[in-house]
Amino acid sequence: MGRRIDYYDDPNAPKANSLVPSVNVVVANDKGEILMIRRTDNDNWALPGGAIDLGESVSQAAVRETKEETGIDCEVTGLVGIYSDPKHVIHYTSNNEVRQEFSIVLTARHTSGLPHPTSEASEVRWVGRQAMRALRMEISMRKRIEHHYEDNDSPVVF
Repeated sequence: MGRRIDYYDDPNAPKANSLVPSVNVVVANDKGEILMIRRTDNDNWALPGGAIDLGESVSQAAVRETKEETGIDCEVTGLVGIYSDPKHVIHYTSNNEVRQEFSIVLTARHTSGLPHPTSEASEVRWVGRQAMRALRMEISMRKRIEHHYEDNDSPVVF
């Protein structure tokens, strides 16, 4: 598997050569903990998510990606925001693709299933707000989670 390298506001970052709509999902359980994955491509913690496939809606992609990466079934409940900051690029070394960030971040509630590791997630666990601070993650992912906790009246457009 190739590596994923995130760059944020880095003058030495490679130039973006693609833009792929994707989704991230803030799945909460009954205790208010958030479902987090430890990515196998960069070893950072992140919300579950991935590219939106042709023929599926944003919500369908969110449910599919969450199930594929974590084993958890969920139901979409809302929108945190839309993130398309051109200062954030993601380099996939396997094919030399460099994507400009374009992620729609949704909220969801856990409906069934137990978290378990997958080919995309070496660890999957429920994480409380306090414990979240100790996890290693990219700055863009941390911003998305912070925006979720801010509980804004309207979605973030960043």
